[in-house]
Amino acid sequence: MAPSTSWVEQIAPGEEERLAAFAKALTTIQERLAPKYGPGRAFHRKGLLALRGTLAVSPDLPAELRQGLFARPGPFEVHVRLSNGSSRIQRNGEPDIRGFALSVRAVAGPGALGVPTTAQDFLLIQREVFGFRDVEPFVDLALAAVGGPWEIVKLMVRTHGLFRGLSEVRRLLASLRTPFSGFLTEPFFSTVPVAWGPFAVRIRLQPAGPVRPQPAPDLADEVLARLATGPSVHALQVQFFEDEARTPIEDASVRWDAPYVTVGTLTLPAQGRDEALTQAVEADGFDPWRALAEHRPLGHVMRARKHAYFASVQARK
Repeated sequence: MAPSTSWVEQIAPGEEERLAAFAKALTTIQERLAPKYGPGRAFHRKGLLALRGTLAVSPDLPAELRQGLFARPGPFEVHVRLSNGSSRIQRNGEPDIRGFALSVRAVAGPGALGVPTTAQDFLLIQREVFGFRDVEPFVDLALAAVGGPWEIVKLMVRTHGLFRGLSEVRRLLASLRTPFSGFLTEPFFSTVPVAWGPFAVRIRLQPAGPVRPQPAPDLADEVLARLATGPSVHALQVQFFEDEARTPIEDASVRWDAPYVTVGTLTLPAQGRDEALTQAVEADGFDPWRALAEHRPLGHVMRARKHAYFASVQARK
């Protein structure tokens, strides 16, 4: 199958109001946790490590891949934030979603929000799909999680009934307990699409080295120890929208059935902890909508993030 430009965003009536309510719910999470943890993000509150990297665009890309940031070879400076996904600050050994956020610096061009941008952000997690078709059930789960495990159990039973609800709880726990080998040895995914010029893609960051079968003992220290032996190299890859059945734009719960193609290489050189960089990265927004217009976020989940990330930043001021 060939890349297609026939993708369409399907915006339901009343979506804007529902997404505004979603953003308000996320600021509620921040407000409820601030007395215990201080000001912070609604999700991915705990930053584990800030790193510098370089993104080199692959040479001789075919025309459909030479879009936006990838229309010229670079190289580009990149700021990286590695994080735990939880709204809480907890031990790194706890089951969690891990985040690998990239902010490509010194970018210049029309932005996805209608104003010029100086950075291109890509926010990735170690899951290939979002886990929910849209944001509403995700918000309900996030609000329940603030109250603790029993609130999640009650939500699942209330939503699905006793037996299916308990089954959903087991499914959630099993997904969180999947072993995580480390930030430099796992692939990371956008899980939802962005524009690629006239096309639409999902993104993967694929490590060059093998995945270890066992989780790392300490996530941040393991990264620094690995980098002390030499640079870590990762392929930045995309998979194109081909048709709505196999690569849907709006349904974030579907794994896209399309091949990945390498468009660039992220290199993380040997480095240690940099306090100035850490402070800058933690103060930064890392927003998927801080993007070039050619890489505009697409789909319901991304439209929700436009509201949510703005509200989250405002709530931290």
